[in-house]
Amino acid sequence: MDIASLPVTTLKGAGPRLAEKLERLGLRTVQDVLFHLPFRYQDRTRLTPIGSLKPGMEAMISGRIELADVVYRGRRNLVCRLTDGTGHIHLRFFHFTAAQKATLERGRSLRCFGEVRFGPAGLEMAHPEYTLVDGSQAPQAEEHLTPVYPATAGVHQLSLRKLTRQALDHHVDHIQEWLPPPVLTEMRLPTLKEALVLVHRPPPEAEVTALEQGRHPAQQRLSFEELLAHHLSLMRLRANLQSHRAPEIRPAGDLLKKLLTSLPFSFTSAQTRALNEIREDLKQGRPMQRLVQGDVGSGKTVVAAGACALAIEAGYQAAVMAPTELLAEQHLRNFSDWFTPLGISVAGLSGKLKNRARQEALEKIGGGSAHIAVGTHALFQEGVAFSNLALIVVDEQHRFGVHQRLQLREKGSSGDRLPHQLIMTATPIPRTLAQSLYADLDVSVIDELPPGRTPVETVVVSAARRAEVVSRVRAACAAGRQAYWVCPLIEESEVLQLQTATDTADALREALPDIRIALVHGRMKPAEKEKIMAAFKQGKVDLLVATTVIEVGVDVPNASLMIIENAERLGLSQLHQLRGRVGRGATAGSCVLMYQAPLSELARARLAVLRETGDGFEIARRDLEMRGPGEMLGTRQTGMQEFHIADIMRDRALLPQVQKTAQMMLADFPQHVEPIIRRWLGRKEDYGGV
Repeated sequence: MDIASLPVTTLKGAGPRLAEKLERLGLRTVQDVLFHLPFRYQDRTRLTPIGSLKPGMEAMISGRIELADVVYRGRRNLVCRLTDGTGHIHLRFFHFTAAQKATLERGRSLRCFGEVRFGPAGLEMAHPEYTLVDGSQAPQAEEHLTPVYPATAGVHQLSLRKLTRQALDHHVDHIQEWLPPPVLTEMRLPTLKEALVLVHRPPPEAEVTALEQGRHPAQQRLSFEELLAHHLSLMRLRANLQSHRAPEIRPAGDLLKKLLTSLPFSFTSAQTRALNEIREDLKQGRPMQRLVQGDVGSGKTVVAAGACALAIEAGYQAAVMAPTELLAEQHLRNFSDWFTPLGISVAGLSGKLKNRARQEALEKIGGGSAHIAVGTHALFQEGVAFSNLALIVVDEQHRFGVHQRLQLREKGSSGDRLPHQLIMTATPIPRTLAQSLYADLDVSVIDELPPGRTPVETVVVSAARRAEVVSRVRAACAAGRQAYWVCPLIEESEVLQLQTATDTADALREALPDIRIALVHGRMKPAEKEKIMAAFKQGKVDLLVATTVIEVGVDVPNASLMIIENAERLGLSQLHQLRGRVGRGATAGSCVLMYQAPLSELARARLAVLRETGDGFEIARRDLEMRGPGEMLGTRQTGMQEFHIADIMRDRALLPQVQKTAQMMLADFPQHVEPIIRRWLGRKEDYGGV
């Protein structure tokens, strides 16, 4: 019996209506129910005497109903007084049925569990879970800790426990063990069945703290298998890609030499190393899948331009894709500045192009007269055809959905040949993590900044010193410099957020009447936003107030001062990206992190990291330690790996063993690879070709 394909409706009590609600939790099969793990536990294994209860305790109690009555305190309440000889407590029910009222009558014995709190007549439990018991027998507690599961509207904990109990009692024996015995022995891991039973039914002596933190050996067993499945899927994807052909790009390198000679700066050794690695990949005749990661301002884009020069000289086209219109415009300007003087045609294709201009761009791209196409997701819309695409450069890849990258790659395929892909990210990731998260990619690291880039001076000040900060802005603008003032999302509502930013801009205009101030926010039309950004770049605006995060990669060399309000609300990598917007010219940059007191310990530690270091890789490491990888890697919104049980930061000590086991399984147990991937990734594996 394959419990992975056994519908949840085979469990008693899971009718069509409940199944529809369970779908919201991702519970479609019996296997899904077994892998839906508790996030905390309640101890109902010990009965607590009512006389020793204190407010705030969660406790299991047993007693006899002395009194039951419906009272009116604003609305109808059913109140029962329960006693066990050591004391009494009131049970309060705001929502109750006539049948419930008839059941909870004087003289009945109950066992119930709930949180103790102060009520109008002393200690009480509101809506406790209860079971009627035979008063003549000694009260029994539970044999195991009680699991509390992630739930959704209309799905009660009792339903989830009943379904899990059935899945454990009738189906857990049918779950297949795909980890080879040598791995279980070497790592001293429990079997999959043992791990699942323990996580759903921990014995009273189980270490609850370890369970709730996901560090218990039973959970580590499950995390290990999930990480292994992801790693195997990426390795299989890599092997699949390697089986395709790609254009062999082996030009003499004259165009690249011309490009490098024309630049007003020299490559750093890290840039040269990355470009050499790309050059070797392009010669191979199979699709390059290379990630270039480097800190803000380390010169990734010009390395990508070098790769484009190699493809163009070999007679092919290149496409450069950016996540936003603003960044695409900037790439278009840079690539045009670098390539047009060399006689290379660069075409821009963005969503805002009007019909005629769009048609012209499409004809140039389709006819092959445009050597480089730069744009947003507009590059892979219907109607866009390339003449001879051999290289795709994707900027900030985690901001694109999986389908989008897949579509773009298909545009460049001809017959069985696929284009090469070069992916850039300014979110540095510690190397051990990169090897796991990007097991399908080769990774190049640009770990040094161009000479002449002075570190940005970073200061942390309380919002109480706002007047001093305003004076600093006045002085910078008077000296001919420009500044950013960022108001991050404070309110959940966009309207309130906009109001906050508008008020900030108005207050700054009043305080700084001689300074040209502009506001950009998320509700503006893209054209309006870009017009203001262009004015700022051209020096027609001195101070730019922004609600939305100023886009990664926006380059205004004259901007030397960055003020970030409510800095304690932002993540480390986000703050580092923002700080990277200044100090890009000849003048040293400054960043002022303003916070609202009092600061939490975590916020204090985060702001201290930024003051101590400007190294993106060190910041990324500390960011991961403090927050985990979710937000930093953009996993929530995109096609990057979302883990069901594993947490890549918490479980990072498992990664070396995961990599070793993956290699061993591919070599010695290839028949186990497909089932283990299917168990954890299911249909998501279809998207593996990106």
